[in-house]
This record gives sequence, C-alpha cells and structure tokens, in this order.
Amino acid sequence: MADYETHEHDVLVIGAGGAGLRAAIEASAAGVRVGLVCKSLLGKAHTVMAEGGIAAALANVDERDNWKVHFADTMRGGQYVNQWRMAELHAKEAPDRVRELEAWGAVFDRTKDGRILQRNFGGHKYPRLAHVGDRTGLEMIRTLQDHGVHRGIDVHMEHTILSILKDGNRAVGAFGYERERGRFKIFRAKAIVLATGGIGRAYKITSNSWEYTGDGHSLAYDAGGELIDMEFIQFHPTGMVWPPSVMGILVTEGVRGEGGILKNKDGKRFMFDDIPENYRAQTAKDKEEGWRYCQGDRNAQRPPELLTRDHVARCIVREIKEGRGSPHGGVFLDIAWIKEKVPDAAEHIKRKLPSMYHQFKQLADIDITEQPMEVGPTTHYIMGGVHVDPDTQMSRVPGLFAAGECAAGINGANRLGGNSLSDLLVFGKRAGEFAARFAKDNQLGSLNNDIIDNVAREALAPFESGSSRSENPYEIQKDLQELMQDNVGIVRTQLEMQQALSALQQLKQRANLAGATGHREFNPGWHTVLDLKNLLTVSEAITRAAIERKESRGAQFREDYPNKDDNFSKRNTMISKSEGGSMQIRWALLPEMPDYLKQIVEEMK
Repeated sequence: MADYETHEHDVLVIGAGGAGLRAAIEASAAGVRVGLVCKSLLGKAHTVMAEGGIAAALANVDERDNWKVHFADTMRGGQYVNQWRMAELHAKEAPDRVRELEAWGAVFDRTKDGRILQRNFGGHKYPRLAHVGDRTGLEMIRTLQDHGVHRGIDVHMEHTILSILKDGNRAVGAFGYERERGRFKIFRAKAIVLATGGIGRAYKITSNSWEYTGDGHSLAYDAGGELIDMEFIQFHPTGMVWPPSVMGILVTEGVRGEGGILKNKDGKRFMFDDIPENYRAQTAKDKEEGWRYCQGDRNAQRPPELLTRDHVARCIVREIKEGRGSPHGGVFLDIAWIKEKVPDAAEHIKRKLPSMYHQFKQLADIDITEQPMEVGPTTHYIMGGVHVDPDTQMSRVPGLFAAGECAAGINGANRLGGNSLSDLLVFGKRAGEFAARFAKDNQLGSLNNDIIDNVAREALAPFESGSSRSENPYEIQKDLQELMQDNVGIVRTQLEMQQALSALQQLKQRANLAGATGHREFNPGWHTVLDLKNLLTVSEAITRAAIERKESRGAQFREDYPNKDDNFSKRNTMISKSEGGSMQIRWALLPEMPDYLKQIVEEMK
C-alpha cells in the first residue's frame, strides 16, 4: 500500500454549499471534530447561484401563512409522491432556520417595519420567500461560511472524493485526491455527510455549476445506498437562450414574482391558455388580477406565470414546438411592461432585480428595463437522490448521511421554487446533528488497504500509454449531454429512452478507454475522465426510473403516457447496485400519511 496522506475527523462533510456548511456548523456545535471537503474553493459552491429566496412561512407579509399552508403547497407541487415526513419537518422548521441565519448576520431585504421581506414565487399560496434582492444564495453562503470558519472546522479545498470507505457495512471514511497536485488522500471519519448537490452536467443545457456531476449520488450508490425518485428532473422554465455562450444561465423566478410576463413571438401572453385543474381556483382570472397579486393584493390570485415550474416549462416548449417561439428558440419574458403600472419603473426593476439587470446587460447587451428577455427551459434541479431517514438524514448505509440536493424525498415529483434553500438549512442542520450523535456513539473503523489501492489504480488508469486509451473524455461528455438532453429531457418516450439506455452502455465502454495526457498536476482532462463515471451512473439511474414510471407526473412528462395514473400515485422508484454490479430498480410504497396531515391537505385544496 502506498503511503497516503491521512486526515482524521469525527464527522466528514463532503460538499461546501448551503447543506454542507450548515451540517458542518451543526456537527461542530455538538463538540465533535469536523472536516469539510469541497471540490472548488470555499465560497464557490453552486448555492451562490440561487437567486429568488428562501421559502419559509414567516408570515411577515401575509399573516395567513403558516407551516400547514407551506406543507400543503409542497405536497401539491410534488404531486403527493413526496416523503410526507420530510415535507412536514421542512415546513415546520424553515422559519427558525431563516431567523437563525439572520442572527448570524444575513442581510435580508426588509418590510417597512423592519422585518424580513418575503416575495411571491411559483406554487406558493402566499408571499413566502425571504430574499436579498436576487442574490439570496450568495448572502446565504457568505453568512454560513463566515459563521463556520469561526467554529474551527478543518477545510480541505479543491479535493474530489472518489470512494466511500467501509468497514463491513458501515461507512468509515473517504478516499480522494487533491485537484491541484493530483495527490491521493484518505479521510477517516466516524460519520460522513454527503452534500454534493446535483447532476446538471449530465445535460447539454443547464443552469448548474461545473461541479454538479452527480458525485454524491454515485458515491452513495457505490457504497450500498439507495437512490429514490431519479426520474424527476426539474427543468427551470427560464434560462438564457442567447448568446450561445451563456445558454442555460438561470433567469430567476423572481422576475415573474415581481410581475414579469411570458409572451410568444406574436406578443401573446400564452400562459392563460393552459391552467391545470388542481390550480384553477388559485389562479388569476385575468391579467389585471395577476398584476394585483404581484403588488401584494391579498384578495387576488396568482398569475399563471407563477404556476409550478414543470407546467410553465412545458407551456414554453409547446410554444416553441408550434412555431411561436422567439428568434433564438425560446420565448419572451417581459418585466419592462410594468412601466405602464409603476412610476420610475426602470429604477424599481434595478432595485428589485439587480443581478438580472447586470446579467442581461453584460452578457446579452439587453436592457431589461426597456426590452424583453429571451428565455427557455434549462436543466436546473434533480428531485431524486439518496434515500434517507426523514428525521436523521442517514442512508441505509450506517454512518453515511446525505442532505440538500443529493438527498431526496421532500420534493416528490416537482420542487417549488425557494424550497431548495430552506431544504439546505433544515436538513443540513439535521444531518450535522445526527452525524455528530452517530460519531459520539462509534469509534473509527478499520480500512481495507487493498480496496484503497485498487481505487487509486483505477483513478490512474487514464494515464496508461498506448492505443487502448484513445478516447477523448470531453467528446464522451459532450455526447452524453446531447443524448440526455434529446432522449431523457422535458418530453420523454419509451423508444427514445430505450435508445438512451443502449447508448449509455456504449458510452460506458468508451469511458473505460478515455485517456489523459501529461501528469497529475493541473490536469482538467484527467478530472473529466473521473467525473464521467459519476455522470454515467446518474444518467442510467434517471433513464431506468423514467422508463419504469409509465405516466406523466410533475417533472416527468411521457408523451406516450400523457396522463397521471393512480397505480403510480403512492409509489417511488428505488435504485441500488446489485451484488453483481448491475443497476437494479424496485418500487417502494409511500408510507401512509397520518390523519392530521391528510386533513391539512384536504383543507388547503
């Protein structure tokens, strides 16, 4: 066995976004030694890109809001295949987590009487999103990072984890490498928290950071964990579509929350054409009522632009496919129109949406106070992830916890905007708390040197010389992204997904032959080869789960099964690795919802 640099911690957190930082803070507060491993520099996690706000029923803007309404909204948005216990905990605990963030120094926008301001967002009945302009994620990371570094957490920046190490069935550490110099390291721990985010880089058009290659999903899967709900991929309705260099960059839902409207090339506001039955009673009857809602009229219903993301994305795709799209293959999002309603509208827009104003001015040479934006759907979020205990966030692998986007259950078939940031806080806190408890109850485990050496050998294989290592990793990744975008995207069919499965097997074979030139230092080509394994794992899981769910529900739209099917209404797909190494899928029945929660859902319909 090589002499690898080794670090020992009680709790090891992998990922330094909102969930990872919150977990590290909570574990440290419990008095255990905490290590934090992140793929990029601290403070650069994808959470900084979150714009709209943190969903929490603070009831600062509308006192009718409470955790019960938030719970019912989350369940309705998720089409009732959510893990109800997670949705309940989330709705109940989110307000305290936001107030805590405020106490730690987060500078939120304020109401006139000095409380945290909240804005409207898709799928939420009342204005619920605590925000900092349209830069909420950045403020959240700044606050958590500042609070975390004062707790004495050991931070290992620019490291990638390749494998979870086990002692029997229990997770006892992680093996990875330093990205800058390529040197392998062992991280021993009594408990591990995965907080690695999403899978967006499996798709061609995505709002996600380069880090989002499904690392946590794949690490848990290989370690014996189960993945749940992998078929549900959220395509955010509004990403930039022009110029090509910025395609996919997010355009916050906050634009629509402030009154922005969607129009096709003919100038028609098309969202009024298709309102789902279960949202009809909560949707504005006309444009005037929709505007009043955005201005805080308590008696008005939301405009159709603030329906759930899955529905808005499909309506946009319909307009594009039927030839009514914008010149560059999207539709128009117009906030400039509010000059008809608001005096000094330009300054109002710049104050409410500063990032969006600068983003379009600098990247597309468009002044959003004067011109509409061109937008289209972009791969944004995966509702699926590691199956965890709702209360403790521990996976079925003892000692292995998960939180944030790489965990799953709270969102069901579709996530409501803003629920992601409060999910990070609520379940990041819980993961850190229970990981610390587990660490106190257990000792460091023993390591298997042969397994570690084998992982290291596999990681170095791309440097082997000769014609066998002839595949270009960038070409493989490009082909994978196009395959997933075209065959397992917003609209799906059995035939296309079966073709994707066959193509994924070929891509796996090509990935086994992917080579890296040069040496291990500063080698992005090598990093790309290693990321491919994770991307291919999550892509196969998404495809297999999507084939299995023969219905349209939430973010899964099957053109060959366009309706919801009651046979699938209380079941989740569960994916795990068989002893032989193949991917296996099974159905799991949702646990029965208790009567008091059923009553809440019925009352809020």
